[in-house]
Parts: sequence; C-alpha cells; structure tokens
Amino acid sequence: MSRGGGGGCCPSMDLMRSEAMQLVQVIIPAESAHLAVSYLGDLGLLQFKDLNADKSPFQRTYASQIKRCGEMARKLRFFREQMSKAAISTSTQFSGTYFEIDDLEVKLGELEVELTEVNANNEKLQRTYNELVEYNVVLQKEMVTDPSKQVKLGSLSGLVPKEKAMAFERILFRATRGNMFLRQEPVDETVTDPLSGEKVIKNAFVIFYSGERAKSKIVKICDAFGANRYPFPEDLGKQLQTIQEVSGKISELKATIEIGLAHRDSILKNISSEFEQWNTLVKKEKAIYHTLNMLSLDVTKKCLVAEGWSPVFATSQIQDALQRATVDSKSQVGSIFQVLNTQESPPTFFQTNKFTSAFQEIVDAYGIAKYQEANPGVFTIVTFPFLFAVMFGDWGHGICLLLATLYLIIREKKLASQKLDDIMDMMFGGRYVILMMSLFSIYTGLIYNEFFSVPFELFGKSAYACRDPSCGDATTEGLIKVRAAYPFGVDPVWHGSRSELPFLNSLKMKLSILLGVAQMNLGIVMSYFNAKFFRNALNVWYQFIPQLIFLNSLFGYLSLLIIIKWCTGSKADLYHVMIYMFLSPTDDLGENQLFPGQKLLQLVLLLLALVSVPWMLIPKPLFLKKQHEQRHQGQQYTMLQATDESVTELEEHQDDPHHHEEFEFSEVFVHQLIHTIEFVLGAVSNTASYLRLWALSLAHSELSSVFYEKVLVLSWGYNNIFILIIGAVIFLFATIGVLLVMETLSAFLHALRLHWVEFQNKFYEGDGYKFVPFAFASIIEEED
Repeated sequence: MSRGGGGGCCPSMDLMRSEAMQLVQVIIPAESAHLAVSYLGDLGLLQFKDLNADKSPFQRTYASQIKRCGEMARKLRFFREQMSKAAISTSTQFSGTYFEIDDLEVKLGELEVELTEVNANNEKLQRTYNELVEYNVVLQKEMVTDPSKQVKLGSLSGLVPKEKAMAFERILFRATRGNMFLRQEPVDETVTDPLSGEKVIKNAFVIFYSGERAKSKIVKICDAFGANRYPFPEDLGKQLQTIQEVSGKISELKATIEIGLAHRDSILKNISSEFEQWNTLVKKEKAIYHTLNMLSLDVTKKCLVAEGWSPVFATSQIQDALQRATVDSKSQVGSIFQVLNTQESPPTFFQTNKFTSAFQEIVDAYGIAKYQEANPGVFTIVTFPFLFAVMFGDWGHGICLLLATLYLIIREKKLASQKLDDIMDMMFGGRYVILMMSLFSIYTGLIYNEFFSVPFELFGKSAYACRDPSCGDATTEGLIKVRAAYPFGVDPVWHGSRSELPFLNSLKMKLSILLGVAQMNLGIVMSYFNAKFFRNALNVWYQFIPQLIFLNSLFGYLSLLIIIKWCTGSKADLYHVMIYMFLSPTDDLGENQLFPGQKLLQLVLLLLALVSVPWMLIPKPLFLKKQHEQRHQGQQYTMLQATDESVTELEEHQDDPHHHEEFEFSEVFVHQLIHTIEFVLGAVSNTASYLRLWALSLAHSELSSVFYEKVLVLSWGYNNIFILIIGAVIFLFATIGVLLVMETLSAFLHALRLHWVEFQNKFYEGDGYKFVPFAFASIIEEED
C-alpha cells in the first residue's frame, strides 16, 4: 500500500488501514544485548515475542538481575514513603550525576541503612520523650499527697486512655474484690502514647493496694488496658527532685530529636533531588531484563536470538539502533537483522495523535481491528459526535459543553502532568471527542432552533404571521405564509404551537430513518472495500451485493418515499404503503401513490429482497467447499520436489492446527445460515434501533422545555426577587445535573451502541490483537 513521505521518524498517518507489519529476527551478541534492548526500548517500535514461554520466571537467564531490580524498587518505594511522611516533594529536574546500575545499587543500600538507623534512633528517642512527658504529667497530678496521712500501702500510678477508664475501674474492682483504692483525674491536654505514637486523651490514676498478689493482678490489668505505669516517690522532697530531673531530660531529648529530624530531612532532600532519575533508571533496567528473558540463547551461549513484530517503516530505525548498540558496547561482532516469512496474523498498529486517539479507543473497546481491515475509527470521528448531537441538539447546551471542553484543552499541558481522579481522567482523555460533540450539538441545535428550549429568529424573520390577533397561541391553522421559507433550520413559529409536537415528531422520526439507512449502507459499502483489499471475490458477490440489495429494497425504498413526500408535499400514508407492500403487493395504491410506476417498482424491489436471501445463504458454502477441494488436490506429491527449506516449511505447516483441517460443509452452512438470518432480522431491528435518535432528541427537548417553563418562567411570574433567585438556582442545577450530565451520558451511550451494533457489525470483524511494542515511555507511564 503506497504511502506519501512524512517528516520526522514516522510516515504520514493513515487510519483507514493499519500499518504494514513484519516478523523480524534479530541475533545480538551477548556483550551488546543489554544496550541493544535499551536502544530499542527508547525507539519503541518492536514488539518482542516470548521465545521462552515454556520456562518459569525462575528458570530464565536473567532472573537474578530482575530480583536485584525488584529489591532496588522496594528501596525506592521506602524512600518515597519516607519523603511523603516528611512532606518533601521529589524534583523533576535531573541532576548532572549519572549512576551505573551497580553503583546505584550500592548507593541505595547505603542510604537505606543510614535512613533506617536514623529512623530507629528517632523512634527510640521519641518513645523515651513521650514516656517522660507522661511521667511528668503523673508527677504533677499526684503531688498533692499529704505525707502526714500516708498509710503503709503499696501504690501504682500512671496514665490510662480516657475511653477505657470506666472499664479499667470495673475490672480492677472485680479482680481485687474491692480491696483497692483507685483515684483518677483527667489530663487537660492530649498526650502522645509512647507505643502507638498517636495523640490520646488520658486520665492520670493512682491505685493503693495491699499485698503482692493484688499487685500482680493490677499490673496485668494495666498491661491489658494499655495503661502506662510510672514510679511515684513517696517523699515530697524526692517528688520535687524527680520533677526537676524529668523536666531537664525532656528539654534535652527535645533538642536531640530536633537535631535527628533535621538530619533525616537533609538525607531525604538529597534523595529527592535524584529520586526521579533513580526511579526511571530502575524501571528501565527491570524492563530490559524482562525483555532479555524473552530472548533465547543460541547453542554457543554467545548470542541472543530475538523475534518480534515491527512496522515496515521502522526497519531502518531498528537497524540504526542495533548498529549504535554495537559501536557503543565496543562489540567485535554486529547484530544480524532479518525479516521472516510467516503465516501468523500480525498485530494491528494505528498511528494516532491526541485528537484521533480517543476516537480509536471507542472502536478498540468493541474489538481490535483485524490486521489491515477497514478501520471504523475514520468515520467515527464524524459520525459519532454527529449522532450524539442529533439526540442532544440544543445550541445553548452545546455552548456549555464547548466551554467546559475548551477549559480542558487550554490547560491540557498542566492537567496532563497531574494525577486526576477517575471521572476527570476519563473526561480529559476524551476532551477532543467532547469538543466535536459540542460543535455538532451547536449545529443541530441551530437546525432545531433551540437555545435552552427557546427559539430565536437568528437567520431572518419567520415565514408565517397571524391572520388576526386571536391566533397568537392557538394553532398554526390561524397562520398564513407571508414571506419565503425560514432559511436555516426549523421555523421558530412552530415552537409553542399546538402542532409543534406532531410536526417535530414526524420530522425527527423520518430524519432518524434516513440517517440510519445511510450509515448502514456505509457499513455494507465498507464490507466491499474489505473484500476487495483481501481479494475475497466470494464476499463481494455473495455478501456485499445481496446485502446491499436487501437493505435498499426495503429501507432504501422507504427513505426514497420520505424524500419524495417532503419534496412533493403529498399526504400519502407511508405506514400503509410499506405494510401493504408485503401483505397485498398487487393492490392499487390509490391516494398513497407518490409517483407513476410505484406499484411496479414495489413488485421488483420485493422480488429482489426475496431473491437476495437465498443468494446470501446457498452459493457461498458451495464455493468454499469447491475452493477447499481445489486447494488440497495433489498434496501427496509435494514431497517429491521438496528441498530442505521446503521440508522445514511443510513441517511447520503440519504443526499449524489450522492446516489440513477437514472441511465440514454442514458447519460452514449452519454458520452462513446464522449470518443470513442475523442480517435479515438485523436489517429490520437495526433500522428500528435508529429511532432512538428521535426518542432521545424529543426527550431532551421536552425536559429542557419543562425546566424552562415550569421553573424559570414560573418563578419570574411571581415578581418576587427571592422566588426568582430560588427558581434560577433550581433551573441551573437541573440544567447541569440532568441535561448536561445525565442526558450527555445517555446520548453518548446510545451513540456508542449505534456504532458498535448497527454500523460496525456490517463489516468489522474486530478479532485482531493490538501492537504493544517494548517502549520505555509506555512502561514508565503505566507504572506511575
């Protein structure tokens, strides 16, 4: 397929057919393999095949290197967590220092040991500090003890969480059978628990008891309730001395902790300046070794053999990358690049840009195109937003969508670098789809002449005027035509009249049928281009032609009648015409005749529709059987002229499960029968399915009209500023929530269904698989 030259690394984009692909084999010397794979990853135009699929990950050559990369990735995740806790952000600018992977491994190990040690010391100091703070609280609370009234009882003091205080007291009472005295007092401020490190509201307590047995029970209960115990000196002098000592230690520890945290932050800041560079290097290194594990070692173990798919246009670029790897690694032997012949179906690769990628993803969600079959994405760029707009037609709502989309497009560079939530990310990815939807919605809204359901005389005066003042809001029967027809779209005089609904219903229903038949015909025509491209004459003669005849004999004829009725102003009943075309094809049409010779034409079209059904069903299986017999005649003589190469090819063919399979005529016939029935019934159901364009357009218009008349206009009629503000707020939220969010989603899903089911099933197989090249850019993006 000829292509025009294009600037840059890639040829000019062609979305109709996927890029021509080739299966290549690359033999790389072991000493340059790492660098060669790295350069190919930067290029991102080669999809490697796994030549070691029968081996487990642990049996592969580079399993130990992958394990090393995994360990380095773990250390980097540890650093990221520590930086996140310390509120230190990573720098996106690379420093000038470049690390080899071995040096980086040593560096990361040293940093992890240092950071772990600093954290451990800080945790110990922090725990000691928290314990001293709690001890100080206990000493302050218990200083009121009068030594003259002390009795010789044992005592325990400490802090217990306030939420557990009542249960703590009850358990102590039951365990000691009341032989203890507990005094609790709430602590004014929250204290940091030494064990958990969390801020907790606590009560200070002192327990007086008698006997060692009671003491052991109380100690166990304190431990169970997380009550921290602290010694309390009985002598008042010792109490004062202890308070002074504890206060001194607290101030010393606080200073020490601050120095430790400053040291930790300095380590993390040094890491943050290099983090992104290290992270990228480790991800690349891991990806390289994963790819090297897909390559097979030759018998000498001095070379690695790779196989994979690449676009034909990328041949020279891959060869250049391999040559650079040979030079840079100072290898004595260059890599060998060769194209292999294969019967395997290649992957599908479409070159898309930021505008076309979202439309291509809509098609890919249904199924990846078979290699080089016609791509519906080309037409989807126009037809998808247009069918959406037919259901969503209101140029006021279209402008709202346009403004929202322009915000995403204008700020796309900033938004692309941020992490967005799921819904925002979906909207941002489809911003150009929404842009096209909004532009087409403005266009169809101008045709429907609706701006938040309000008509405007934008393109001139209405063609009608009242015969007398009494006809103002009654019916269009009181109107007379005073000037030429309204130049563009629906005449504004229809809105608000009694005839509005019947008129717009008829218009939109007929438009839906015309659009549906046109799009289904486009799908059938695309099946012709597919058949011609793949040189499948059977599909042209026994699929395309009878399908085109059947569809247009019935619904193409209906579309013709609709257009003739519009042009002539006839009052013929098209329902009657189509029904009696089947029930009584020989009866006279009478007043439903739209043109001379209509009866004869109907008989011919009905006959063609009936003939096209067996035309689709019978010949194709017979010709496939004949082709199979001709293809396999004389195969027993193949070996007489076989060379070594052809013997190898024959063995490969025998390994192919699809080679020499028996032709089951009954299976092929049943398959063709299913396709024929599906098309015949689908022609009716698919045409009816396009009536959703009419139904959703009507629903959108009526909802918009209800919100405008029953909320905004009604609140305006009260002549009360407060009621008007409430009405405007309700109208705003109803418009945004229902019409701009729910109706947009509804119309989007219906347009999606029309493309997937009604359009694409006419020609699109979608049973291919996507070209997924080894590319560092996509690997790093996915992991992020």
